[in-house]
Amino acid sequence: MPNKSGPNLSNDERHCIVCNLFEHSKDGKAKHGKIGELASKYNVSRRTISLNWVKGKHQRSQGLEVDVRGKIKGKKGKAKIIPPLQLVKSLPIGKRRTIRRLAGSINIKKTTVWKWIKAGILESHTSAIKPDLTQDNKYLRLHFCLSKLYFNNLLKCIMFKQKNTDVHIDAKVVFSTKASRRGNLVPGACKPYRSCKSKRFIMKVMFMAVTARPIYNIDLSLWWDGKLGIFPLTYKVPAVNNSKNRARGTLVTKSYEHLNREVMKGIMLNKVIPCIKQQWPIHGSKDINIQQDNAPPHIKGNDPDFVRAATSDGFNMRLTQQPPNSPETNVWDLGLFAAVQAIQEECPSKNIDQLIQVVEQAWAEIPPLKVNNVWLSLQACMVEIMEAKGHNNYQLPHLKKAAQIRAGTLPRNLVVSEELVYECLSFLSTVAQTLDLTQIMHQVGVTLPPTLELTFP
Repeated sequence: MPNKSGPNLSNDERHCIVCNLFEHSKDGKAKHGKIGELASKYNVSRRTISLNWVKGKHQRSQGLEVDVRGKIKGKKGKAKIIPPLQLVKSLPIGKRRTIRRLAGSINIKKTTVWKWIKAGILESHTSAIKPDLTQDNKYLRLHFCLSKLYFNNLLKCIMFKQKNTDVHIDAKVVFSTKASRRGNLVPGACKPYRSCKSKRFIMKVMFMAVTARPIYNIDLSLWWDGKLGIFPLTYKVPAVNNSKNRARGTLVTKSYEHLNREVMKGIMLNKVIPCIKQQWPIHGSKDINIQQDNAPPHIKGNDPDFVRAATSDGFNMRLTQQPPNSPETNVWDLGLFAAVQAIQEECPSKNIDQLIQVVEQAWAEIPPLKVNNVWLSLQACMVEIMEAKGHNNYQLPHLKKAAQIRAGTLPRNLVVSEELVYECLSFLSTVAQTLDLTQIMHQVGVTLPPTLELTFP
């Protein structure tokens, strides 16, 4: 017997079936085999045809108009709960941190709130604490971003002049493990057990990382990866006592507990500068700008020992400071350290030597394309800083770099609108008259009206 596999019969199909049976019937009885023929034609059961036939005959015998339309008017189910968006918006952020907390605050089931998030009605968001900026910090950040622009005479536009001679350095503490780790287990597997005397005693090492932007040829093939090095801030001392791990007198690697200017100066002179000289491209410009943050232990650019080492062997290295409270203006804080730690956390380390080896291997595994993408994200962040007039109240921009790489449209440097540059220069000339904007105006080819001419003390 045929069995309906598609949707229910439409009203037109029901009407045609009943009309066909009336044409091929006599004294209220359908022609022999007609019901089975229609059931096969419409791929339904004989009972479906018979029910519509009986209904049509009954209506005609009562002198009524034949109406065999279906009663199904659409899917029915439990009514959906309309999310009270205004109520959710009025709640303090502390009462909507989790699904359980939000559901209890608005007296709704947790599964309902989860469905709202799944459907995109509510958005899950994670916020991070950012540095608190003073007005001077904002002005310096804005001035720093504007100083990275120039007017491209070939393309006739303002864009970033981020050269391959820019080197970013930064120090970062890397822990051997996290206090809490998440993982997926198969059913019945033993739960991983980790122990430590205290979370304060988790093994850690500080690293000084150095990188420049990768260089690509005209055919987009890699010429230089820009990965200069990542150096542990450690020292070796002989073991005082015997232990199950080593004999007395064996050299043991120790991490500096407190960094001072002498330690940072030694790393700069013995590690950073030699690695730049050794790995710098032969045909590359040796006029190098080394950018660091404003940590107190860092040496100054006018240090005599630094100047002597940085200007030897044909090199001319300058040490500059990034704006205060501006970690997003350094590629290491912007994403490279996170990329290194994501790989490092996959490999357990039992001692400092293993941790150093794992971190160095993780840095070697990061593809140069990812390093170049972070440098491009740095430019996007500087555009956001300019639009926010130096503030850090913005979300990290997404350039969809992977899609642009597949399409072959990923730019080397980002273009900035002339209106934005003019607006930022006008703003700084009004509120921060002590900042010299002459060089920036010359680079970008912008002239302010006479009413906004700069005055300096």
